[in-house]
This record gives sequence, C-alpha cells and structure tokens, in this order.
Amino acid sequence: MGKIVQTAGRTALGEYAPQFAHFNDDVLFGENWNNQDIDLKTRSIITVVSLMSMGITDSSLKFHLQNAKAHGVTQKEIAAVITHVAFYAGWPKAWAVFNLAKEVWNVNEGDLPYEDEAMRAHAKEMVFPIGASNEAYAQYFIGKSYLAPVSTSQVGIYNVTFEPGCRNNWHIHHAKSGGGQILICVAGRGYYQEEGKEAVEFNPGDCINIPAEVKHWHGAAPDSWFSHLAVEVPGEEISNEWCEPVTDEQYSKLK
Repeated sequence: MGKIVQTAGRTALGEYAPQFAHFNDDVLFGENWNNQDIDLKTRSIITVVSLMSMGITDSSLKFHLQNAKAHGVTQKEIAAVITHVAFYAGWPKAWAVFNLAKEVWNVNEGDLPYEDEAMRAHAKEMVFPIGASNEAYAQYFIGKSYLAPVSTSQVGIYNVTFEPGCRNNWHIHHAKSGGGQILICVAGRGYYQEEGKEAVEFNPGDCINIPAEVKHWHGAAPDSWFSHLAVEVPGEEISNEWCEPVTDEQYSKLK
C-alpha cells in the first residue's frame, strides 16, 4: 500500500487556518496514518468505530467508510463491526451508520447472485448478506430459509432470511439461567407469535426480546421476503427444543 497523502486541510482551510491544515494533512494523515505499527485496514476500522461512538455520522464518517472499503474492509466485515459497536455505542447510531455504509458498499441489483427478482430486491434493502441455504435446520422450517453468520464470538449473531410464507416450527430456548433470544428485523415483513398470544407483525427496526422457556415461532409474511438478526443471549445450560410446525390453518389466519 502506498503512502497516505492528504491535502483536504489545505484545500479547505489553508488560508483560514493554516496551522490546523498542517496538523490535519502532515501530522494526522502524513505521520499517524503512515505509521506501520497498525495496518491501514485495522486503522480504518478503529476510526469508523471512534466516529460512530461519538455520534458523528456526517461526511467525515462517509469518507472514512470509503477509506475502510479501499483498504480491504468487506461489506460483511463492516456489517459485523457496526453491529458489534451498536451494543456499546447505541442502536440509533448503528442505524445511521448503516445508511451510510449501504451507500459506500453499494451493490448493483444486477450483480446480486440471485435469480429471483424479489430476492434480489430484498437483498438490496439491507447491508447484511442473505447467506447460504439453511440446510442444517431445514427440517424445522416450512419453506426455504437462509443463514448468514454476523458474529460467532462473544455473542452469536446471525442474519436469518425467510422466503415469502416461510416460517420455523414452534420452539423453546431452554436455559438454567439467562438465555433466550433477541430478534431484530432488518428487512421485509414477518410475524412473531408466543404460545397463547396473538401473532404480532414484524417490520424493519422492530426488536423482540424472547425470554428462555417461552414457546414461540417467527417467519415471513405470505407476500414478503423477511430477514431478522437473531442474537443469542448468553446463559447456563442452553439448549433448543423444536416442536410442532405452524400449520397452514394457523398461518392463514394472519393478516
């Protein structure tokens, strides 16, 4: 990677604030960014995290997102970074950063590897990848689902995508203490239902907390693709019990 050269300070403030321009171009970027103790990809991620934590989501953050992409940060990696920092810096900040990241890591609809037009449109709505066919759990779903790991360390976070009409079986997250799951809708329209309660519609930005030992199901609306993040809540002696399918009769009652 070539040497970082920055001239933005002198271009914008050379006459008005020459000392600040000098510090920006020659010290911050000329010396600090060219220091070899940290590689540029890591330095870019640190900078994005710092600005996001402070709530700075203007053109300066967009510049550093573009910088991160140029230094090798992939769409999957930036999605994982923003998601991780959201738990510490704040969820609204993450949404603001994701809106910028979607512009920077833009994927033309025609370049998406999906034959189905509606699936391509759905993929374009979110920064998270749809992932691979969820074959390992296919027996517990009616319809086809897809799974994309976002984080597999500290806290497990997975983007789960359902084709229209797809839903998982009734199931229970068991735990001696703690446990359960958090669902966050990131695209499309779906439903969540606990046993003994009415189903609730699930739209982008909605967050549902599922305590351990609560029987429930979730899935797509009949006419919409649907994706949610599934966050595994840590606990002791965690297990998952899959129960009976959601019948067509039960599902057809949803509006």
